[in-house]
Amino acid sequence: MDKYASKLKTKWRAHDEKGMATKLKTAVLGATGYSGLELVRLLGRHSRVEKPLLLRRSSESDDANSLLGFQATNGNGNGNGHSPVTAFSWAALQEHGVELLFLATPHAISRDLVPEALARGLRVVDLSGAWRLKKAEHRAVYGFSDTDAGVAAKLDASAVYGLPELNADSIAGAALIANPGCYATSVILGLAPLLSAGLVDRERGIISDSKSGVSGAGKEPTARTHFVSVADNFSAYSVFGHRHTGEILEQLRLDAADLIFTPHLLPIPRGILSTIYVHLKREMTTGEIQNCFGDFYENKRWVRLYPAARLPEIQFSVHTNYCDLGFCLARDGRRLVVVSCLDNLLKGAAGQAVQNMNLMYGWDESEGLQ
Repeated sequence: MDKYASKLKTKWRAHDEKGMATKLKTAVLGATGYSGLELVRLLGRHSRVEKPLLLRRSSESDDANSLLGFQATNGNGNGNGHSPVTAFSWAALQEHGVELLFLATPHAISRDLVPEALARGLRVVDLSGAWRLKKAEHRAVYGFSDTDAGVAAKLDASAVYGLPELNADSIAGAALIANPGCYATSVILGLAPLLSAGLVDRERGIISDSKSGVSGAGKEPTARTHFVSVADNFSAYSVFGHRHTGEILEQLRLDAADLIFTPHLLPIPRGILSTIYVHLKREMTTGEIQNCFGDFYENKRWVRLYPAARLPEIQFSVHTNYCDLGFCLARDGRRLVVVSCLDNLLKGAAGQAVQNMNLMYGWDESEGLQ
């Protein structure tokens, strides 16, 4: 994609020079899904962004029933204002002057569309798992079949993993942002300070029990997500095989043998709580652990640290872009439990996508998210 680099830089520079005179033109493909709906809501109130172009895949129905859930409210009293959702086409993007394309699409579709989008001079924030993984053994879980393997390999290498708390500098100049998975965000943010400081005894293993609301499974109905399966129930799934495992391993530089990650389905609409168990290399105090987290996340707008022995709960992070972190240290000073909470549709998806957009265009990370 090198031949497009100068074109991209010229276009981005022109937009930066315009400053506040013009607003950024965006489009959301997959605007009728749970994450897409949240994204449209956030973009619609962002002071630096024009009302986004709303797109659906051409294979999706355009009847009233398919749009009903999109036009209705999403638990917070805000719908999309009955904006039209049109079929995706490159001509529509060009006609509307779109500069930034958000993809809230299935993984294989994002994998197929991104090369063309970048070739046309667009910047992309992809909410799927299409470009998150650098290692082929981790991508294998998706079973991608690329039209041009050479181009795909270059994009795999150049895509920036869009976790602002870890990769803000790289996000700023990126053409392609791979928005992180919701589970992965909760686990990575909970472990990154400890691993960065070399405090975790990896030989004794790390365990993460992570629980998510049903919206994390997406809008397409399945037997597992039917009301009769979810209500009054709590279940584990994808043990030793969840797609977010590779993200966690790669971003934290862990080996597969270091981590046991088990996702669970909660009978609630949204929210994630990850309970993470680690052994420390040496005996430590509560104050030392608190300082470790505090130093690592100093000036990180969307991470809230709880005082020692107070633990986050889903109800406090839901409908916000915060990741809430807390911990408890055992009396022996060697066993530590970290609890990480976030909203899977916001910090785990749409909110993080807007946070990435803000960094890409040099804006404050909180814009449009408060």
